[in-house]
Amino acid sequence: MTALTAKVTEPAPPPPDAGAPKRRGVELTLLAGAVLVSVIGHLYVGLATTGHVPRLAGRYATGLAAAALLAHLAVRFRAPYADPLVLPIAVLLNGLGLVLIQRLDATTPGHLTAGDQLRWSALGMALFVLVVALLRDHRVLQRYAYLSVAAALVLMLVPVFFPAVNGAHIWIRFAGLSFQPGEFAKILLAVFFAAYLAANRTALALTGRRLFWKLRLLPGRVLGPILTIWLLSVGLLVLERDLGTSLLFFGLFVIMLFTATGRIGWIAIGLLLAALGAYAVGTFEPHVHSRVDDWLNPFASIERGEGPGQLAQSLFAFAAGGLLGAGLGHGHSFLIGFAAKSDFILATAGEELGLVGLAAILLLYGLLVARGFRAGLALRDPFGRLLATGLASIVALQVFVIAGGVTGLIPLTGMAMPFLAQGGSSVVTNWIIVALLVRLSDSARRPRPADEGVQ
Repeated sequence: MTALTAKVTEPAPPPPDAGAPKRRGVELTLLAGAVLVSVIGHLYVGLATTGHVPRLAGRYATGLAAAALLAHLAVRFRAPYADPLVLPIAVLLNGLGLVLIQRLDATTPGHLTAGDQLRWSALGMALFVLVVALLRDHRVLQRYAYLSVAAALVLMLVPVFFPAVNGAHIWIRFAGLSFQPGEFAKILLAVFFAAYLAANRTALALTGRRLFWKLRLLPGRVLGPILTIWLLSVGLLVLERDLGTSLLFFGLFVIMLFTATGRIGWIAIGLLLAALGAYAVGTFEPHVHSRVDDWLNPFASIERGEGPGQLAQSLFAFAAGGLLGAGLGHGHSFLIGFAAKSDFILATAGEELGLVGLAAILLLYGLLVARGFRAGLALRDPFGRLLATGLASIVALQVFVIAGGVTGLIPLTGMAMPFLAQGGSSVVTNWIIVALLVRLSDSARRPRPADEGVQ
Protein backbone atom coordinates (compact mmCIF):
# COMPACT_ATOMS: atom_id res chain seq x y z
CA MET A 1 0.00 0.00 0.00
CA THR A 2 1.45 3.25 -1.01
CA ALA A 3 0.82 6.52 0.69
CA LEU A 4 0.28 9.58 -1.34
CA THR A 5 1.62 12.74 0.16
CA ALA A 6 0.32 16.12 -0.88
CA LYS A 7 2.61 19.05 -1.00
CA VAL A 8 1.41 21.72 1.37
CA THR A 9 2.11 25.22 0.24
CA GLU A 10 1.51 28.54 1.93
CA PRO A 11 -1.49 30.47 0.59
CA ALA A 12 -0.56 33.19 -1.82
CA PRO A 13 -0.70 36.72 -0.38
CA PRO A 14 -3.71 38.76 -1.41
CA PRO A 15 -3.11 40.98 -4.42
CA PRO A 16 -2.66 44.66 -3.72
CA ASP A 17 -5.79 46.75 -3.84
CA ALA A 18 -6.23 48.10 -7.33
CA GLY A 19 -7.95 51.17 -5.93
CA ALA A 20 -11.02 52.93 -7.21
CA PRO A 21 -11.22 54.50 -10.66
CA LYS A 22 -10.35 58.17 -10.78
CA ARG A 23 -13.64 59.35 -12.33
CA ARG A 24 -12.47 62.90 -12.91
CA GLY A 25 -14.63 63.03 -16.03
CA VAL A 26 -17.69 62.28 -13.90
CA GLU A 27 -16.71 65.07 -11.55
CA LEU A 28 -16.30 67.55 -14.42
CA THR A 29 -19.73 66.63 -15.84
CA LEU A 30 -21.38 67.05 -12.44
CA LEU A 31 -19.59 70.38 -11.96
CA ALA A 32 -20.96 71.61 -15.29
CA GLY A 33 -24.45 70.66 -14.13
CA ALA A 34 -23.97 72.42 -10.78
CA VAL A 35 -22.80 75.62 -12.46
CA LEU A 36 -25.67 75.44 -14.96
CA VAL A 37 -28.29 75.09 -12.21
CA SER A 38 -26.78 78.06 -10.33
CA VAL A 39 -26.68 80.26 -13.44
CA ILE A 40 -30.27 79.38 -14.39
CA GLY A 41 -31.36 80.23 -10.84
CA HIS A 42 -29.50 83.55 -11.06
CA LEU A 43 -31.25 84.43 -14.33
CA TYR A 44 -34.66 83.31 -13.05
CA VAL A 45 -34.39 85.45 -9.92
CA GLY A 46 -33.49 88.49 -12.00
CA LEU A 47 -36.44 87.96 -14.35
CA ALA A 48 -38.86 87.31 -11.49
CA THR A 49 -37.87 90.31 -9.37
CA THR A 50 -36.91 92.97 -11.93
CA GLY A 51 -38.37 91.72 -15.20
CA HIS A 52 -35.05 91.57 -17.03
CA VAL A 53 -31.82 89.57 -17.10
CA PRO A 54 -29.36 90.67 -14.38
CA ARG A 55 -26.82 93.14 -15.69
CA LEU A 56 -23.80 91.12 -14.52
CA ALA A 57 -25.21 87.69 -15.42
CA GLY A 58 -22.44 86.95 -17.94
CA ARG A 59 -19.72 87.93 -15.52
CA TYR A 60 -21.34 85.85 -12.76
CA ALA A 61 -21.59 82.76 -14.98
CA THR A 62 -18.01 83.13 -16.21
CA GLY A 63 -16.61 83.65 -12.72
CA LEU A 64 -18.45 80.70 -11.20
CA ALA A 65 -17.48 78.40 -14.08
CA ALA A 66 -13.82 79.51 -13.89
CA ALA A 67 -13.67 78.97 -10.12
CA ALA A 68 -15.25 75.52 -10.44
CA LEU A 69 -12.85 74.58 -13.26
CA LEU A 70 -9.85 75.74 -11.24
CA ALA A 71 -11.00 73.65 -8.27
CA HIS A 72 -11.49 70.66 -10.57
CA LEU A 73 -7.99 71.03 -12.01
CA ALA A 74 -6.53 71.14 -8.50
CA VAL A 75 -8.30 67.88 -7.69
CA ARG A 76 -7.41 66.29 -11.04
CA PHE A 77 -3.67 66.89 -10.65
CA ARG A 78 -3.22 66.80 -6.86
CA ALA A 79 -5.91 64.39 -5.65
CA PRO A 80 -6.81 62.30 -8.70
CA TYR A 81 -8.49 59.49 -6.72
CA ALA A 82 -10.73 61.80 -4.67
CA ASP A 83 -14.45 61.15 -4.41
CA PRO A 84 -16.03 62.63 -7.57
CA LEU A 85 -19.20 63.80 -5.76
CA VAL A 86 -17.77 65.97 -2.98
CA LEU A 87 -16.69 69.00 -5.03
CA PRO A 88 -19.82 69.18 -7.28
CA ILE A 89 -22.11 69.01 -4.23
CA ALA A 90 -20.23 71.88 -2.58
CA VAL A 91 -20.37 73.99 -5.76
CA LEU A 92 -24.10 73.36 -6.17
CA LEU A 93 -24.90 74.22 -2.54
CA ASN A 94 -22.76 77.36 -2.71
CA GLY A 95 -24.42 78.37 -5.99
CA LEU A 96 -27.91 77.84 -4.55
CA GLY A 97 -26.95 79.94 -1.55
CA LEU A 98 -25.88 82.80 -3.84
CA VAL A 99 -29.20 82.53 -5.71
CA LEU A 100 -31.26 82.68 -2.50
CA ILE A 101 -29.28 85.63 -1.12
CA GLN A 102 -29.64 87.46 -4.44
CA ARG A 103 -33.39 86.84 -4.29
CA LEU A 104 -33.60 88.28 -0.73
CA ASP A 105 -31.48 91.27 -1.76
CA ALA A 106 -34.26 92.22 -4.19
CA THR A 107 -36.59 92.90 -1.23
CA THR A 108 -33.96 94.56 0.98
CA PRO A 109 -32.43 97.21 -1.31
CA GLY A 110 -30.74 98.96 1.59
CA HIS A 111 -28.89 95.85 2.71
CA LEU A 112 -27.31 94.12 -0.28
CA THR A 113 -25.10 91.15 0.59
CA ALA A 114 -24.94 88.94 -2.52
CA GLY A 115 -21.80 90.69 -3.77
CA ASP A 116 -19.99 90.19 -0.47
CA GLN A 117 -21.08 86.55 -0.35
CA LEU A 118 -19.76 86.03 -3.87
CA ARG A 119 -16.37 87.46 -2.89
CA TRP A 120 -16.23 85.29 0.24
CA SER A 121 -17.13 82.26 -1.88
CA ALA A 122 -14.31 83.06 -4.28
CA LEU A 123 -11.90 83.29 -1.32
CA GLY A 124 -13.18 79.98 0.01
CA MET A 125 -12.65 78.25 -3.33
CA ALA A 126 -9.16 79.74 -3.57
CA LEU A 127 -8.35 78.29 -0.14
CA PHE A 128 -9.80 74.97 -1.31
CA VAL A 129 -7.31 74.95 -4.19
CA LEU A 130 -4.42 75.83 -1.83
CA VAL A 131 -5.29 73.10 0.68
CA VAL A 132 -5.67 70.44 -2.01
CA ALA A 133 -2.45 71.53 -3.74
CA LEU A 134 -0.22 71.96 -0.67
CA LEU A 135 -1.48 69.26 1.71
CA ARG A 136 -0.07 66.12 0.13
CA ASP A 137 -0.68 63.85 3.14
CA HIS A 138 -3.38 64.42 5.74
CA ARG A 139 -1.26 62.68 8.39
CA VAL A 140 0.96 65.77 8.54
CA LEU A 141 -1.81 67.51 10.50
CA GLN A 142 -1.42 65.00 13.32
CA ARG A 143 1.91 66.59 14.25
CA TYR A 144 0.21 69.90 15.03
CA ALA A 145 -2.47 68.65 17.42
CA TYR A 146 -1.57 70.84 20.40
CA LEU A 147 -0.82 73.85 18.22
CA SER A 148 -4.28 73.42 16.70
CA VAL A 149 -6.06 73.33 20.03
CA ALA A 150 -4.10 76.35 21.32
CA ALA A 151 -5.05 78.32 18.22
CA ALA A 152 -8.70 77.22 18.57
CA LEU A 153 -8.91 78.42 22.18
CA VAL A 154 -7.37 81.77 21.26
CA LEU A 155 -9.81 82.20 18.36
CA MET A 156 -12.75 81.51 20.68
CA LEU A 157 -11.45 83.82 23.42
CA VAL A 158 -10.80 86.94 21.36
CA PRO A 159 -14.48 87.81 20.57
CA VAL A 160 -15.19 88.15 24.32
CA PHE A 161 -13.42 91.52 24.20
CA PHE A 162 -15.59 92.85 21.36
CA PRO A 163 -19.18 94.17 21.60
CA ALA A 164 -22.02 91.66 21.41
CA VAL A 165 -24.03 91.34 18.18
CA ASN A 166 -27.64 90.13 18.60
CA GLY A 167 -26.82 89.10 22.16
CA ALA A 168 -23.72 86.99 21.35
CA HIS A 169 -19.99 87.76 21.56
CA ILE A 170 -18.94 85.79 18.49
CA TRP A 171 -17.85 88.52 16.08
CA ILE A 172 -14.70 90.54 15.62
CA ARG A 173 -15.43 93.82 13.88
CA PHE A 174 -12.55 95.97 12.72
CA ALA A 175 -12.26 98.66 10.03
CA GLY A 176 -15.67 97.83 8.59
CA LEU A 177 -14.90 94.09 8.34
CA SER A 178 -16.50 91.34 10.42
CA PHE A 179 -15.00 87.99 11.25
CA GLN A 180 -16.33 85.01 13.21
CA PRO A 181 -13.26 83.12 14.51
CA GLY A 182 -15.28 80.33 16.10
CA GLU A 183 -16.00 78.96 12.63
CA PHE A 184 -12.32 78.14 12.09
CA ALA A 185 -12.00 76.74 15.62
CA LYS A 186 -14.30 73.87 14.56
CA ILE A 187 -11.71 72.49 12.16
CA LEU A 188 -8.83 72.97 14.61
CA LEU A 189 -10.66 71.15 17.39
CA ALA A 190 -11.57 68.32 15.02
CA VAL A 191 -7.85 67.94 14.17
CA PHE A 192 -6.93 67.90 17.88
CA PHE A 193 -9.64 65.41 18.87
CA ALA A 194 -8.68 63.11 15.98
CA ALA A 195 -4.96 63.24 16.77
CA TYR A 196 -5.35 62.72 20.52
CA LEU A 197 -7.93 59.95 20.26
CA ALA A 198 -5.89 58.18 17.58
CA ALA A 199 -2.77 58.28 19.75
CA ASN A 200 -4.67 56.92 22.80
CA ARG A 201 -7.18 54.62 21.10
CA THR A 202 -5.85 51.45 22.78
CA ALA A 203 -6.06 52.92 26.28
CA LEU A 204 -9.48 54.36 25.55
CA ALA A 205 -10.83 51.03 24.30
CA LEU A 206 -9.26 48.59 26.77
CA THR A 207 -8.50 50.34 30.05
CA GLY A 208 -10.68 51.73 32.80
CA ARG A 209 -12.89 50.44 35.59
CA ARG A 210 -16.17 48.79 34.61
CA LEU A 211 -19.23 50.69 35.85
CA PHE A 212 -22.18 48.77 34.43
CA TRP A 213 -23.10 46.87 31.28
CA LYS A 214 -20.32 47.65 28.73
CA LEU A 215 -19.49 51.10 30.06
CA ARG A 216 -16.08 51.70 31.59
CA LEU A 217 -14.86 54.71 33.55
CA LEU A 218 -11.79 55.81 31.61
CA PRO A 219 -8.62 56.66 33.55
CA GLY A 220 -8.11 60.36 34.20
CA ARG A 221 -4.65 60.45 32.63
CA VAL A 222 -6.20 59.38 29.31
CA LEU A 223 -9.55 61.18 29.31
CA GLY A 224 -8.45 64.18 31.39
CA PRO A 225 -6.63 66.27 28.74
CA ILE A 226 -9.28 65.97 26.05
CA LEU A 227 -12.11 66.51 28.56
CA THR A 228 -10.36 69.63 29.87
CA ILE A 229 -9.96 71.07 26.37
CA TRP A 230 -13.59 70.34 25.58
CA LEU A 231 -14.83 71.96 28.81
CA LEU A 232 -12.68 75.05 28.18
CA SER A 233 -13.99 75.44 24.64
CA VAL A 234 -17.64 74.95 25.62
CA GLY A 235 -17.21 77.24 28.63
CA LEU A 236 -15.88 80.03 26.43
CA LEU A 237 -18.76 79.61 24.01
CA VAL A 238 -21.32 79.73 26.84
CA LEU A 239 -19.64 82.91 28.08
CA GLU A 240 -20.01 84.34 24.58
CA ARG A 241 -23.66 83.12 24.40
CA ASP A 242 -22.81 81.15 21.28
CA LEU A 243 -24.94 78.19 22.28
CA GLY A 244 -25.31 76.81 18.76
CA THR A 245 -21.57 76.26 18.43
CA SER A 246 -21.47 74.92 22.01
CA LEU A 247 -23.99 72.26 21.02
CA LEU A 248 -21.97 71.49 17.89
CA PHE A 249 -18.73 71.03 19.87
CA PHE A 250 -20.49 68.81 22.39
CA GLY A 251 -21.90 66.62 19.64
CA LEU A 252 -18.53 66.49 17.88
CA PHE A 253 -16.80 65.42 21.11
CA VAL A 254 -19.29 62.61 21.80
CA ILE A 255 -19.30 61.31 18.21
CA MET A 256 -15.52 61.19 17.95
CA LEU A 257 -15.17 59.59 21.38
CA PHE A 258 -17.68 56.91 20.37
CA THR A 259 -15.87 56.38 17.06
CA ALA A 260 -12.53 55.96 18.86
CA THR A 261 -13.76 53.60 21.58
CA GLY A 262 -16.69 51.80 19.94
CA ARG A 263 -18.60 52.04 23.22
CA ILE A 264 -22.24 52.93 22.69
CA GLY A 265 -22.51 53.95 26.33
CA TRP A 266 -20.85 57.26 25.43
CA ILE A 267 -23.80 58.09 23.18
CA ALA A 268 -26.20 57.52 26.09
CA ILE A 269 -24.07 59.61 28.45
CA GLY A 270 -23.78 62.34 25.83
CA LEU A 271 -27.55 62.53 25.34
CA LEU A 272 -28.10 62.63 29.11
CA LEU A 273 -25.56 65.41 29.64
CA ALA A 274 -26.95 67.34 26.66
CA ALA A 275 -30.46 67.14 28.12
CA LEU A 276 -29.27 68.29 31.57
CA GLY A 277 -27.22 71.12 30.09
CA ALA A 278 -30.05 72.25 27.83
CA TYR A 279 -32.45 72.30 30.77
CA ALA A 280 -30.06 74.31 32.95
CA VAL A 281 -29.18 76.86 30.28
CA GLY A 282 -32.76 77.17 29.06
CA THR A 283 -33.95 77.80 32.62
CA PHE A 284 -31.35 80.25 33.90
CA GLU A 285 -30.11 82.09 30.78
CA PRO A 286 -32.69 84.75 29.77
CA HIS A 287 -31.59 84.90 26.12
CA VAL A 288 -31.97 81.13 25.75
CA HIS A 289 -35.10 81.00 27.90
CA SER A 290 -36.86 83.37 25.49
CA ARG A 291 -35.98 81.10 22.57
CA VAL A 292 -37.34 78.07 24.43
CA ASP A 293 -40.58 79.97 25.06
CA ASP A 294 -40.81 80.84 21.35
CA TRP A 295 -40.25 77.18 20.49
CA LEU A 296 -42.95 75.96 22.90
CA ASN A 297 -45.48 78.52 21.66
CA PRO A 298 -44.34 80.15 18.40
CA PHE A 299 -47.72 81.90 17.93
CA ALA A 300 -47.83 83.56 21.36
CA SER A 301 -46.92 86.97 19.94
CA ILE A 302 -49.84 86.72 17.49
CA GLU A 303 -52.21 85.91 20.34
CA ARG A 304 -50.96 89.01 22.18
CA GLY A 305 -51.65 91.13 19.12
CA GLU A 306 -47.96 91.83 18.42
CA GLY A 307 -47.76 90.06 15.07
CA PRO A 308 -45.79 86.91 14.15
CA GLY A 309 -42.26 86.43 15.45
CA GLN A 310 -39.40 85.03 13.40
CA LEU A 311 -40.18 81.37 14.11
CA ALA A 312 -43.90 81.81 13.39
CA GLN A 313 -43.11 83.61 10.13
CA SER A 314 -40.72 80.80 9.20
CA LEU A 315 -43.45 78.20 9.77
CA PHE A 316 -45.84 80.28 7.62
CA ALA A 317 -43.22 80.33 4.86
CA PHE A 318 -42.82 76.55 4.89
CA ALA A 319 -46.60 76.10 4.85
CA ALA A 320 -47.01 78.55 1.94
CA GLY A 321 -44.44 76.65 -0.12
CA GLY A 322 -46.51 73.51 -0.38
CA LEU A 323 -45.19 70.71 -2.55
CA LEU A 324 -43.62 72.60 -5.46
CA GLY A 325 -43.16 76.09 -4.00
CA ALA A 326 -44.21 79.57 -5.05
CA GLY A 327 -41.24 79.96 -7.40
CA LEU A 328 -38.04 81.94 -6.96
CA GLY A 329 -38.81 85.57 -6.31
CA HIS A 330 -42.49 85.01 -5.53
CA GLY A 331 -42.38 84.25 -1.80
CA HIS A 332 -42.65 86.45 1.30
CA SER A 333 -40.00 84.93 3.57
CA PHE A 334 -38.25 88.34 3.70
CA LEU A 335 -40.89 89.20 6.34
CA ILE A 336 -38.83 87.12 8.78
CA GLY A 337 -36.56 90.14 9.20
CA PHE A 338 -32.85 90.59 9.82
CA ALA A 339 -32.07 86.83 10.01
CA ALA A 340 -33.79 85.92 6.73
CA LYS A 341 -30.44 85.60 4.93
CA SER A 342 -28.65 83.76 7.73
CA ASP A 343 -30.48 81.68 10.35
CA PHE A 344 -33.73 81.42 8.39
CA ILE A 345 -32.55 81.17 4.79
CA LEU A 346 -33.90 77.63 4.70
CA ALA A 347 -37.40 79.13 5.03
CA THR A 348 -36.90 80.93 1.71
CA ALA A 349 -35.90 77.65 0.10
CA GLY A 350 -38.95 75.94 1.60
CA GLU A 351 -41.40 78.61 0.45
CA GLU A 352 -40.07 79.24 -3.05
CA LEU A 353 -38.80 75.76 -3.95
CA GLY A 354 -41.39 73.80 -1.98
CA LEU A 355 -41.08 70.48 -0.23
CA VAL A 356 -39.47 68.96 -3.33
CA GLY A 357 -36.72 71.59 -3.49
CA LEU A 358 -36.15 71.53 0.25
CA ALA A 359 -35.88 67.74 0.25
CA ALA A 360 -33.36 67.94 -2.62
CA ILE A 361 -31.21 70.39 -0.65
CA LEU A 362 -31.29 68.19 2.46
CA LEU A 363 -30.42 65.15 0.33
CA LEU A 364 -27.38 67.02 -1.01
CA TYR A 365 -26.22 67.61 2.56
CA GLY A 366 -26.90 63.98 3.42
CA LEU A 367 -24.91 62.80 0.44
CA LEU A 368 -21.98 65.07 1.34
CA VAL A 369 -21.96 63.74 4.90
CA ALA A 370 -22.25 60.14 3.69
CA ARG A 371 -19.25 60.54 1.37
CA GLY A 372 -17.24 61.90 4.29
CA PHE A 373 -18.15 58.91 6.46
CA ARG A 374 -17.38 56.58 3.55
CA ALA A 375 -13.89 58.06 3.24
CA GLY A 376 -13.39 57.54 6.97
CA LEU A 377 -14.42 53.90 6.74
CA ALA A 378 -12.01 53.26 3.85
CA LEU A 379 -8.98 54.91 5.46
CA ARG A 380 -6.53 52.63 7.23
CA ASP A 381 -4.86 55.08 9.61
CA PRO A 382 -6.80 55.90 12.83
CA PHE A 383 -6.14 59.64 12.58
CA GLY A 384 -7.59 59.82 9.07
CA ARG A 385 -10.65 57.79 10.05
CA LEU A 386 -11.37 60.02 13.03
CA LEU A 387 -10.70 63.25 11.13
CA ALA A 388 -13.02 62.30 8.26
CA THR A 389 -15.71 61.30 10.74
CA GLY A 390 -15.29 64.53 12.67
CA LEU A 391 -15.43 66.80 9.60
CA ALA A 392 -18.50 65.03 8.21
CA SER A 393 -20.13 65.23 11.64
CA ILE A 394 -19.58 68.99 11.77
CA VAL A 395 -21.63 69.40 8.59
CA ALA A 396 -24.29 66.95 9.78
CA LEU A 397 -24.69 68.61 13.19
CA GLN A 398 -24.93 72.09 11.68
CA VAL A 399 -27.65 71.01 9.26
CA PHE A 400 -29.61 69.25 12.01
CA VAL A 401 -29.39 72.16 14.45
CA ILE A 402 -30.38 74.78 11.87
CA ALA A 403 -33.06 72.79 10.03
CA GLY A 404 -34.50 71.61 13.33
CA GLY A 405 -34.59 75.16 14.68
CA VAL A 406 -36.29 76.88 11.74
CA THR A 407 -38.91 74.11 11.40
CA GLY A 408 -39.75 74.08 15.12
CA LEU A 409 -38.32 70.64 15.83
CA ILE A 410 -35.86 71.97 18.43
CA PRO A 411 -35.29 75.45 19.95
CA LEU A 412 -33.53 77.84 17.61
CA THR A 413 -29.84 78.27 18.49
CA GLY A 414 -28.53 80.49 15.70
CA MET A 415 -25.94 79.09 13.28
CA ALA A 416 -25.16 79.41 9.59
CA MET A 417 -26.46 76.76 7.18
CA PRO A 418 -23.33 75.40 5.43
CA PHE A 419 -22.79 77.13 2.05
CA LEU A 420 -26.42 78.29 1.90
CA ALA A 421 -26.57 81.10 4.45
CA GLN A 422 -24.97 84.52 4.38
CA GLY A 423 -21.66 84.56 6.26
CA GLY A 424 -18.13 84.97 5.00
CA SER A 425 -16.41 83.07 7.82
CA SER A 426 -18.87 80.20 7.44
CA VAL A 427 -18.50 79.75 3.69
CA VAL A 428 -14.69 79.94 3.86
CA THR A 429 -14.59 77.37 6.68
CA ASN A 430 -16.88 75.00 4.81
CA TRP A 431 -14.69 75.15 1.72
CA ILE A 432 -11.70 74.19 3.87
CA ILE A 433 -13.71 71.26 5.26
CA VAL A 434 -14.53 70.15 1.71
CA ALA A 435 -10.85 70.42 0.74
CA LEU A 436 -9.87 68.18 3.65
CA LEU A 437 -12.59 65.67 2.75
CA VAL A 438 -11.27 65.64 -0.82
CA ARG A 439 -7.75 64.96 0.44
CA LEU A 440 -8.98 62.24 2.81
CA SER A 441 -11.08 60.55 0.12
CA ASP A 442 -8.09 60.62 -2.24
CA SER A 443 -6.02 58.76 0.36
CA ALA A 444 -8.86 56.30 0.94
CA ARG A 445 -9.39 55.47 -2.75
CA ARG A 446 -5.76 55.57 -3.89
CA PRO A 447 -4.26 52.19 -4.95
CA ARG A 448 -2.18 50.54 -2.29
CA PRO A 449 1.50 49.87 -3.00
CA ALA A 450 2.35 46.26 -3.79
CA ASP A 451 4.51 45.91 -0.71
CA GLU A 452 1.48 46.62 1.50
CA GLY A 453 -0.42 43.65 0.16
CA VAL A 454 1.01 41.31 2.81
CA GLN A 455 -0.07 42.26 6.31
